[in-house]
Amino acid sequence: MRSDLIFGALTHVNNRYELCQLASKATRKLHKPNTRLQDTTNEVLDRFKDTIPMDESEAVVEKVQLQERRAA
Repeated sequence: MRSDLIFGALTHVNNRYELCQLASKATRKLHKPNTRLQDTTNEVLDRFKDTIPMDESEAVVEKVQLQERRAA
């Protein structure tokens, strides 16, 4: 069930919005023609559950950019 995949993926991602953004980007990159988009999304969430989807340095850069946008 997808909710189990989401809760498993949240162990490595701080918030749901960030998970949604990362999952949509990864789904677009990993999707293969003639396959269901739902299956690709489930595969991405399953991968997030097992591994950290972002490198620590990328996460820090994105947080700084987000803070700058909020301050502006």
